[in-house]
Amino acid sequence: MSSSTKGKPITPTQTQEHKLSGNMGVGELVMNVLAFSSPLTTVAGTLPVMLLFSGHTAPGIYLLVTLMLLIFSVGFVKMSRSVEAPGGFYSFVTAGLGKPAGLGGALLALVGYAFIGFFAPSLFALTLQSFVVNTLGGPDIPWYWYGLGIVAVTTLLAYNRIDLSAKVLTVVMLLESAVVIIFDVAAFVSGDVSQGVGFSMPWITDAGLGLALLFAVGNFFGFEATVIYRDEVKNPDRTIPRATYLAVVGIGLFYAVAAWAYTAFLGADNVQEAAKANTVNLFNDGATALVGKIFADIGVVLLITSILASMLSIQNIAARYSFSLAVDGALPKALGRVHPRHKSPYVSAVGVGLLWAVATVVFTVVGVAPETLYPIASGSGTFSVLLLMFITSFAVLVYFVRRRSFAPESVWKTIVAPIVSVIFLGLITYLAIANYPELIGGSAVMTAIFMTFTFALFFGGIIYAYFLRSKRPDVYARLGRQKID
Repeated sequence: MSSSTKGKPITPTQTQEHKLSGNMGVGELVMNVLAFSSPLTTVAGTLPVMLLFSGHTAPGIYLLVTLMLLIFSVGFVKMSRSVEAPGGFYSFVTAGLGKPAGLGGALLALVGYAFIGFFAPSLFALTLQSFVVNTLGGPDIPWYWYGLGIVAVTTLLAYNRIDLSAKVLTVVMLLESAVVIIFDVAAFVSGDVSQGVGFSMPWITDAGLGLALLFAVGNFFGFEATVIYRDEVKNPDRTIPRATYLAVVGIGLFYAVAAWAYTAFLGADNVQEAAKANTVNLFNDGATALVGKIFADIGVVLLITSILASMLSIQNIAARYSFSLAVDGALPKALGRVHPRHKSPYVSAVGVGLLWAVATVVFTVVGVAPETLYPIASGSGTFSVLLLMFITSFAVLVYFVRRRSFAPESVWKTIVAPIVSVIFLGLITYLAIANYPELIGGSAVMTAIFMTFTFALFFGGIIYAYFLRSKRPDVYARLGRQKID
């Protein structure tokens, strides 16, 4: 980008050949974000683990994280209006820190989202396998067939126009959210609604606070989708800000109320011990006791579809990162193809699906148990995306500080909010590093391997960018979905 673009929004190189298309509104975009965290999976699976570390302070932690991410969103939304490119954090980091850092961030995102999404085949398979055998009395089919089946379904949906995925995700989100709301209401009616009503805030010295914050922040991942789908929404300048703020507030309040419901049902003094004693079945047993066995079984069925929806949301994001890098020339050109009718990144979507299918087969052949796959996949991917969010928050700050000499804007939006975001996300990133073994559920050796790999992605992207600048300057000029002057 030359100096002639000072004061003007950065716009991507767009041709009809490389332009995605869709017609999503605010509601559908919010549902795409919400699907990423998989509400029922979170309330039934992740939240009991968080309660194990945080106890009755869990609702307060969610409110604190919501406030901090709302502050992050101030700079995020402002950046989305200044950098009018559909590359998400990739475009933002490029605009703030330069093309090498942008490419490093893009690789972190692509691999991070691909890793997070790979939690789904094994978790989906184990959940469905148990339901078929124990509830329906059906055959005991090996887990990998279920795993390959869900990969095929999400890849078919991701192959099509984004509007189809949005409709599927909206229906699933409404159904599973209804299950959680019914559970919440029943818990409040049956228990003591005053339990935790003060939303006791944690102290910095509380044991387990670091991991509790990590789990809480992880539930908000995916709101980057609001800018990744820029070319596929109606009126992006209005839709993206509204969807971003609605997603952050909606996610935060939804999970804060769910944590409060657990506290009301189990008791503020007992919730941590109850979560420790019955982490896996805390929601299912609670739902059975509060509403009945039929409701609990319906909850399991919707948990299965919830995992599918989460995987689809993640696959759509990963495919668009692959697409953006391919359009820029950093990945093979074929991955940048747009389907002539669906206007989707269909080759990249299929590529992500094939990657997951091959990984499922490989881990099956080498004998890795599915129970060990999803915590490692989701944990390592979560760290990659968290590191990228920290880098992005710093890039947003640098971008607006540089612009102040020729385009001064709101100090709150361009300086104060980004500084607060850098401090907060820096703290969370530190906690992730300090608690990495617990994050991935692995050993010290696995921690060293995956953490080294994560940082190598970022620095490897920087090295790759300098290689492109030397050997393929035309590709280097396009990095970050930027306009070529």
